[in-house]
Amino acid sequence: MKRLFDIMTSLIGLIIFTPLLVLLSIAIIVVDGFPVIFVQPRLGINKKEFNIIKFRTMKIGESKSSEEDEIRQTLLGKYLRKTSLDELPVLINVLKGDMSLVGPRPLLIKYSERFNNFQNRRHEVLPGITGLAQINGRNQISWEEKFNYDVQYIDENNFLLDIKILLKTVSSVLFFKGTSPEGKDIMPEFMGSEENENN
Repeated sequence: MKRLFDIMTSLIGLIIFTPLLVLLSIAIIVVDGFPVIFVQPRLGINKKEFNIIKFRTMKIGESKSSEEDEIRQTLLGKYLRKTSLDELPVLINVLKGDMSLVGPRPLLIKYSERFNNFQNRRHEVLPGITGLAQINGRNQISWEEKFNYDVQYIDENNFLLDIKILLKTVSSVLFFKGTSPEGKDIMPEFMGSEENENN
């Protein structure tokens, strides 16, 4: 049921948002130039790598740190991130089966060896566009809190919970809740943690 719901919803979403996707693509080309799309390897289910597809929000260049990424953001990119419009192309990842609508957010490949056993449980399911962490503070909570919510989702995983999370996500997006950490535009890099190490 979950996979069927993901396919139908992402397909309908892509059809409905096609005019917006075209307009945003044109805006990025006019304001920031090419490329329009940002593709980056991320960790999926069982830590299998896949390429996430998003609208480009930064100047062209290699991502070296969250501090540098914050500087590389364009004005249009900041708006896209604040409104979560940069995430619209991720529906393609859901349609392909790389991701689900709901699940732990897919993180960077370089984080792979930084997770402890407890945190690694977040890779037991498909990553999602939104999840428990996103409706409970998003980027304004710590990494440890995010991982706790991720594992809680896995332990409580059911279709009704997904619907509840999706409905709350709509409210969070409309009111820009938790889009940025306090005093920053981008979440600081996860460097590893000793907490929950023995769990």
